[in-house]
Amino acid sequence: MVSMARKRKAYTEEFKIEAVQLVTEHGYSLAEACRKLGISTSMLSRWKANYLKKGEKAFPGKGKRSEEAGEVDRLREEVRQLRMENEILKKGDGLLCQGSAVKHAFIHMQSGQYPVALLCKVMGVSRSGYYASRWRKSSQRAVDNEKLVAQIRTIHHAKRQVYGSPRIHAELVKQGVFCGKNRVARLIQQAGIRAKTKRKYQVTTDSRHHLPVKENLLNRNFETTAPNRVWVADISYISTHEGWLYLAAILDLYSRRVVGWHMAAHMRTELVTRALEMAVKQRRPEPGLIHHSDRGSQYASEAYQNALIENGMLSSMSGKGDCWDKAPMESFFKTLKSEQVVGQKYRSREEARGSISEYIMGFYNPERLQNALGYQSPNEYEQTQSICTWVA
Repeated sequence: MVSMARKRKAYTEEFKIEAVQLVTEHGYSLAEACRKLGISTSMLSRWKANYLKKGEKAFPGKGKRSEEAGEVDRLREEVRQLRMENEILKKGDGLLCQGSAVKHAFIHMQSGQYPVALLCKVMGVSRSGYYASRWRKSSQRAVDNEKLVAQIRTIHHAKRQVYGSPRIHAELVKQGVFCGKNRVARLIQQAGIRAKTKRKYQVTTDSRHHLPVKENLLNRNFETTAPNRVWVADISYISTHEGWLYLAAILDLYSRRVVGWHMAAHMRTELVTRALEMAVKQRRPEPGLIHHSDRGSQYASEAYQNALIENGMLSSMSGKGDCWDKAPMESFFKTLKSEQVVGQKYRSREEARGSISEYIMGFYNPERLQNALGYQSPNEYEQTQSICTWVA
């Protein structure tokens, strides 16, 4: 009878080192590591002693693969799995006694680094339970997003489709809907919601004249601490089927509120004088108010300058051709044109006049949120500051 000699298993240098490190670095006992790997304690003890004495030179040789190479590969994978299990246990220390929701959250956080199946095994939860919880959260988030998009659309239409994400977010907060700015911006983009864009502003007044001009008292300092301290004035125009309609407007720098305006088919001095009369009647400013405009002939005229003097106002004028010296007024006209005029085909000046007046009185002053005012409307800002001053 021929006896068959039992073939001896051979282990690679890499496997031996990893097996030893389970004990020396990952907290496994000698017996526990041997049981997991299916090797004898005497063998692992020898490997450990050699490794501690000689380090990585403890296992010389070419690392020949035996006929049981597949078994070695399996064991190597098992070592890797055990190492990951140990890492997961260290990271999840104290979570094993927690509820499923806490464990599911931990698994989700670690899923980019470890297999979900292994994470579920170590944490003692089922994969189906984990994925079900993720689906429920994802589904609820989708429902919440749908609701938020509906609220965004309502605001977008209520505010004449002129608000971008910052103002829509500010309006949501005012309505008691608290959510992140980035989330609102992302949902707006995904929903294809777009605000009307501003167009380039064009100068309408004519500064080519020989009338006296006044010194620039503002020098682009547009900050003021109270209403009726600084007004800015300018002229713009609107196209109608009957011809141009000219708009003279006056803005209070304190709140960006339009305090006076007048529209006519001409650009004579009467146009700006009527706007000034309206502003004075509405606001009744104290003497010393700075009235800033460009060097246009209407504002430089003797009649208009006399009106300023009669009302105790100081006249200030921009540098020649420099629109930045009255940037807030330029910004208002850009906003007006982009939000109310662009896309309109006014059949008459009267139709345009009604549209512009309604925009100023019905939206711009009472409702439109201003970034410079902390996302409050001009009217709201004046009311809020008035209350704060009274309380103080």
